[in-house]
Amino acid sequence: MSVLATKALISPPKQMRQRKAISFKKRGASLGLVASDTSSLIDQIEKGLSFDSLVKLESHSGVSLALLGSLIGIPERTLARRKTAGKLTPEESERLLRISTIFEKTVDLFDGDIGEAVNWLTTPKKALHKMPPLLYSRTEIGAREVENLIGRIEYGVFS
Repeated sequence: MSVLATKALISPPKQMRQRKAISFKKRGASLGLVASDTSSLIDQIEKGLSFDSLVKLESHSGVSLALLGSLIGIPERTLARRKTAGKLTPEESERLLRISTIFEKTVDLFDGDIGEAVNWLTTPKKALHKMPPLLYSRTEIGAREVENLIGRIEYGVFS
């Protein structure tokens, strides 16, 4: 997917319009998960997250369902079936958690400014072979590289 297509699939969420700072205290909070520890988070993933968790990430980030589906490897027709069923597979759930974790870490990097975070996530970065961090995070290894880049930026390391 091209950078322009990525930008086109992002609508400004309410948080961007209001410029309200937000903080996600626990991993998966942008999905509406309330896991108290890693073990319960793993249990939720293995059971498959609800389709609503995908909708919650869309509303927090402004990234369209179509783009989120593409990022976690769900074709459009399958996405429609998941909506009807109300549940994602464990594999899709794990990929969704990976994308939400990148989103949450980026929001934290920008002190809760979702607009700046989404802009950063959708703008190509030289350190990521001129790909936007959101697209680079489609794979586990790519997401780890994005997390490393976020860490370097947080600590002021030239990247």
